[in-house]
Amino acid sequence: MSRLHLHRPAPRLLFGLSLAAFSQHARAAHAAPGSSSGSISQHHQQQPLTSAAGPGGNSSSWGGSDGHSWGSGGPQNPSPQPLALLAAANKEPLVLTVASFAVTKLAYVRLTKLFREKYLQEKGIDVRFRLTFAGSGVQARAVIDGLPADMVALALPLDVQKIADAGLLSASWPKSFPLGSVVCETTVALVVRKGNPRNIHSWDDLVQPGLQVIVANPKTAGVARWIFLALWGSKMKKGAAAAKEYITKVFDNVLVQPRDAREASDVFYRQRLGDVLLTYENEVVLTNQVYGPEKALPYVVPSPNVRIECPLALVDRVLDARPAAARDAAQAFGKFLFTPEAQVEFGRVGFRTNRKLCKTQPEHLAGQPAIKVWTVDKELGGWAAAQRRFFDAGQVLDEIQADVGARKMEARKAPKK
Repeated sequence: MSRLHLHRPAPRLLFGLSLAAFSQHARAAHAAPGSSSGSISQHHQQQPLTSAAGPGGNSSSWGGSDGHSWGSGGPQNPSPQPLALLAAANKEPLVLTVASFAVTKLAYVRLTKLFREKYLQEKGIDVRFRLTFAGSGVQARAVIDGLPADMVALALPLDVQKIADAGLLSASWPKSFPLGSVVCETTVALVVRKGNPRNIHSWDDLVQPGLQVIVANPKTAGVARWIFLALWGSKMKKGAAAAKEYITKVFDNVLVQPRDAREASDVFYRQRLGDVLLTYENEVVLTNQVYGPEKALPYVVPSPNVRIECPLALVDRVLDARPAAARDAAQAFGKFLFTPEAQVEFGRVGFRTNRKLCKTQPEHLAGQPAIKVWTVDKELGGWAAAQRRFFDAGQVLDEIQADVGARKMEARKAPKK
């Protein structure tokens, strides 16, 4: 049986400009680099084109206390050497644009700061970052439509592949970095109210009558597609019919479907709607940090669960049009993200680190029992196959939503007793 967990506070961050405004700033930065800050963070919103596929891992279990912990202190950030500072002072800073999915914001704000200091010391080059955050599908469409991102770090491998299919990056992008370019990992969590009044401990508890479920919309959010597959995977050993029936019952209980993981958290935490929130584990860990111990909520990580793999790629079309120094810095930043130092930062904001990269596991996993995990590649034939089977027009998701929608419409039409 899964345990309930709470976490520590961390600073709240604010969102910034629209997509159009951000694109204008980013293009200007590429044409004439320069900025007064090390990391410029933006948040944009637009109607997304969601899609998802790609590399996967083979591990069969996760979590559990292994005797390691993070401790309460942050990493030591040495100040840049004076000579490096003097050299960089006479040069225009190099600006890199990174487009990532919404819930990675705090991680990349910290990671870009660490890398900037490191690269300045080693190369004498001052690298500044423009960061843009939105749903994974939104980001993929924005890059395809002209957002000049040098790098993308998205929630769904197929979102990266869609950018490759548009001719903006190499078809061999999974081989550009270690572990199929999967830079961070997480899984699905069930967030409950204090005291867990609905007694939610497993996937089966999501179909109890009258339960109010909050989950993002699979049509707009990568997190919701991962959750859909996690729900399917919990029953797939019983066959497709049983899995579809189960998800239909869960969707019968869905109260509202926000646009993405961050909006879903806002609905559940701030607006206090629903009995249970389905989201990324890292999202609830970070949200609990932001809200603090008084408002933090317990959560369950049910088993079996899906291994959520978040890939990274360089956008070759953008980098090819820039000086060689830009590609060198982007490649170096990508490699840095796979170091133990960087993986520690991902862990601090709720992600699970790959033990091949970092032996020490995040503090939020301390004392938590191991869970069995499965991968989309192994069980469903990869994200491209999953997209066609479940999420393309007229497929399983549409069938379930049509069924649930028709039933709810009839219920609204029925005379009240």
